[in-house]
Amino acid sequence: MAKSDITGKRKLLARNVSHSNIKTKRWQNVNIQTRRVFIPEENRFVTLNLTTRDIRTIDKIGITEYARRYGVKL
Repeated sequence: MAKSDITGKRKLLARNVSHSNIKTKRWQNVNIQTRRVFIPEENRFVTLNLTTRDIRTIDKIGITEYARRYGVKL
């Protein structure tokens, strides 16, 4: 199953609505990417499944701060 290793975000159940207002179920998948992330405090790389939003935030604030926000031990 596609799931973010840090936030735990996964696919959502949504509905298609046709012109005649018929509603059918469908899945909204998350954009999951596998990335090697460098942890400077420990001087090592970690391979994680991350959403694209996770990647953008990690670029901005850093991996250790982002993992600390979600209570994840790397």
